[in-house]
Amino acid sequence: MTQRPRLEAAEVLRGGGSRFLDRYGKTLSHAQHRALRAIVACRTKVLGGHVDRCDGCGHTRPSYNSCRNRHCPKCQASARAAWLEARATELLPVPYFHLVFTLPDELGPIALQNPKAVYGILFRAAWETVRELAKDPKRLGASAGMLSVLHTWGSNLSHHPHLHCVVPGGGPSIGGERWVAVERSRKRKAFFLPVRVMSRVFRGKFLQQLKAAYRKGQLAFHGKLAPLSDVGVFESLLNAAVKTDWVVYAKRPFGGPRQVLKYLARYTHRVAIANSRLVSYEDGVVGFNWKDYRHGGQTKVMRLSDVEFIRRFLQHVLPNGFVRIRHHGFLANRDRGENLRRCRELLGLKESPPIPEAAGEISTDLPLNVCSVCGAGLRSRELRPLRGLSTRQVLALDAAGLGFFDSS
Repeated sequence: MTQRPRLEAAEVLRGGGSRFLDRYGKTLSHAQHRALRAIVACRTKVLGGHVDRCDGCGHTRPSYNSCRNRHCPKCQASARAAWLEARATELLPVPYFHLVFTLPDELGPIALQNPKAVYGILFRAAWETVRELAKDPKRLGASAGMLSVLHTWGSNLSHHPHLHCVVPGGGPSIGGERWVAVERSRKRKAFFLPVRVMSRVFRGKFLQQLKAAYRKGQLAFHGKLAPLSDVGVFESLLNAAVKTDWVVYAKRPFGGPRQVLKYLARYTHRVAIANSRLVSYEDGVVGFNWKDYRHGGQTKVMRLSDVEFIRRFLQHVLPNGFVRIRHHGFLANRDRGENLRRCRELLGLKESPPIPEAAGEISTDLPLNVCSVCGAGLRSRELRPLRGLSTRQVLALDAAGLGFFDSS
């Protein structure tokens, strides 16, 4: 059975949530309120569940419902396992590459105030960069495919939007009559597209689309960003961004399909901070592990007030309905099955190879209907959830000490 972390983010959110709402409550989006409320109540009596009682010795075992919010640190394992199982049969026997497209710090505040618009542009600009350069006969001369995952955080919970992308090393020729594989040579050891070229193309496409969104009135600015409502100020910011180097990072190919799935397991359903990184919470101060990449990736402990911790955590809550895992090109959802069938045909494969070990690496522990004390059978009784509570009301239950947050 998986060991429960000694400290959970939900405890910090409960401990500092009311003070956080006093200071920042009016600035939160509906999605942020919903995430805060869900994570605080996850796997507690607030969400209901059931109680198993032993017929033999009378031992009871409560099991409370999960919130299933995609930003909850406790609710990602089952979703990740199901998603990976579906991906396992879609992998091709070709090298896969890892790309990272990062938004410059200067544009981060615009993304925070306009997440749906700016993160959407980030996805489109990255994919259009790969698609356009892959089609170039001087580069690859093939139709590309790509899977991309949005992360908005740095290791210290700062706002650091970037895309992790997995790209098959090749694709169908433009005419679709053959498979074009990535050539392995010293000049092309990192990726089939030069990183500096990708960086320039990505920068141009992103800024062009951001400017178009501004002209269409799709961006809003308030607070410290209010001056950007003036077109001259906005264009000055974009002109400065043109002069900076945009970070596009390419890693070496994965070792094979199992390694690709291991990578996806790490990145696809990750949230801003895992419970395992929390080390302390005393007197309103939270300590958590983070990696300082400016000093060789050293692991350090950062300490923040619980209010600041919650503020940083909630800035990574995405708008309702925003899709953070996307498939592009011949991996796009609409025609993926037929496209992959054609790719396998071009590669000389008859069917999708099974990858049982990789798909099953993440599992959930299911309780057995027997008593852990005496081995007799269990009877279940439903526990109804508390409905219609606001975020403040849920937090007030914890402050009242009525036992609603005794977790299962």
